Amino acid sequence: MPWNPVTPAEVHRLFEAFPAPWWLAGGYAIELFVGRSFREHADIDVLLLRRDHLLAQQALPGWEWWAADPPGHLRPWRVGEVLPDAVHDIWCRPGPGEPWRLQLMVDNSDGPDWIARPDPSLRRPITSLGWPTPDGLPVLAPEIQLYYKSRNVRSKDVVDFDAALPLLTSEQRRWLVHAIADDHPWLDRLSKA
Repeated sequence: MPWNPVTPAEVHRLFEAFPAPWWLAGGYAIELFVGRSFREHADIDVLLLRRDHLLAQQALPGWEWWAADPPGHLRPWRVGEVLPDAVHDIWCRPGPGEPWRLQLMVDNSDGPDWIARPDPSLRRPITSLGWPTPDGLPVLAPEIQLYYKSRNVRSKDVVDFDAALPLLTSEQRRWLVHAIADDHPWLDRLSKA
């Protein structure tokens, strides 16, 4: 089934009453940080904490939710089913036979701290995971999104990195240098920015 992603404004409307933290993520998060559109998007991502993932079913009543069981097998996510720790992605669509509209990404937390996937030693306060746009849309911090993009770099991830790099603060660059692998090709550019 193809994708026809909702817009960031539609994500904001769908999750406006969500009773827990959430953040617009993926390429759209980078574009909002940069302040302009610079590439096409095949999907749209929302990051939730695992402790709150069941609330997503309430935020999207009547939708279909499909869990991506590793290594990428989609299966229906039943109402009220607590997903296993290995599941980090949920594909959502308004009904059977309709295109996918939204992908939920599920991350772990421990009390007030977010825990990075797959490196549980990488943590930071949940309150520092994002920033709001002027209209209140919560957006994942660019350094965290780039960390995830650094795990398996695709051409679109390089485009996102190139666009965001000149705008990262020295603190954001330091965090990303600490977070990514020691031999990562972005390290040299991060240290020179």
